Amino acid sequence: MEDLENTIIDVLKSIHDPEIPVDIYELGLIYEVKIDKEKNVEIDMTLTSPNCPVAESMPKEVEDKVGEITGVKSSKVSIVFDPPWDKDMMSEEAKLELGFL
Repeated sequence: MEDLENTIIDVLKSIHDPEIPVDIYELGLIYEVKIDKEKNVEIDMTLTSPNCPVAESMPKEVEDKVGEITGVKSSKVSIVFDPPWDKDMMSEEAKLELGFL
């Protein structure tokens, strides 16, 4: 199960916010990845703002790409805004890349 979670994280790191040159995982947009024993995956994620221009396309892209992983039975993304995203949720790598460090 840990291998599957690592593979999912690798896929999430391949998806970028089109307005920010950093992947959604390092940006801190992924709040939780849940995998049940049947390998159904549920992902709680947020957006940089509720009015994000990719509010409809990005969650679908995440759902589709995770759903294509060998071994994943199903994939579902839930968009949450609590807690609201802020730059403190970014990884050190993302902060460095964007000049916040």
